[in-house]
Amino acid sequence: MHALLDNTWKVLRTAPPTALFGLLVIITILLAGLFAPWLAPYGETQVVGPPSLPVGDDEFFFGTDEIGRDMFSRIIYGARNTVGIAFLTTALAFSLGAVLGLLAAVKGRWVDQVLGRLVDILMAIPPLIFALLILTITGTSIMNMVLVIAVLDSTRVFRITRASAMNIGVMEFVEAARLRGEGLWWIIRHEILPNITAPLAAEFGLRFCFVFLFISALSFLGLGIQPPTADWGSMVRQSSNLLAFGQLNPLVPALCIALLTVSVNFVVDWFLYRTSGLKD
Repeated sequence: MHALLDNTWKVLRTAPPTALFGLLVIITILLAGLFAPWLAPYGETQVVGPPSLPVGDDEFFFGTDEIGRDMFSRIIYGARNTVGIAFLTTALAFSLGAVLGLLAAVKGRWVDQVLGRLVDILMAIPPLIFALLILTITGTSIMNMVLVIAVLDSTRVFRITRASAMNIGVMEFVEAARLRGEGLWWIIRHEILPNITAPLAAEFGLRFCFVFLFISALSFLGLGIQPPTADWGSMVRQSSNLLAFGQLNPLVPALCIALLTVSVNFVVDWFLYRTSGLKD
């Protein structure tokens, strides 16, 4: 445990300020989401004051929404809902895309062709339009949204996993494992997967950003996370008309979306630099 803490401290000491800033923001948002019921001064759907109070109000610093709910409390609960659902969707998309990508790279032949053509078809359709169409037909439940976005985003994971695995699959140590009679899944687990972990981990961070923004966009359009559940994208939509009156209420959740996206990208850039072998 002590050695792990020492190594972590050494790594953090060499991190650039942008990566440290990104880590600080990510940890803060994660803690806010985990402890939302204890940190939020009011309930997620509790009406606590007059509607549409501006940012900077004496009692409600972030103002209130169109029906009088505390914006600060809903921002905290939105961290749990928006970020949690985005993480779940990304994990599902990554699991599906990575498994199929590894299978296509190792098996090759007709398996690679069939999976590749299916992915080409899905990637040829604009994802936002496709998601809007499917969610309009199937309904806007959270489960439907997670499944639709996971399937659409898994195509990108499939591509990068397949390309990375094919580069490793032609190496001599993989051929030696095949000649020893090792099975398909043994080769994937022990020979290929450990050598593509770094690019896949970086891709997970980038996929999370895209999924997070995708969910926020769907919520802004009214087909994502539905009221009264607190969600940063829907909070921007619900209070957007206040901009016409010079109020900054919709900018608060919009800034949260932008801040988390930029922070994740800072951390991913630093991780890619560390795993690339580049030195100053």
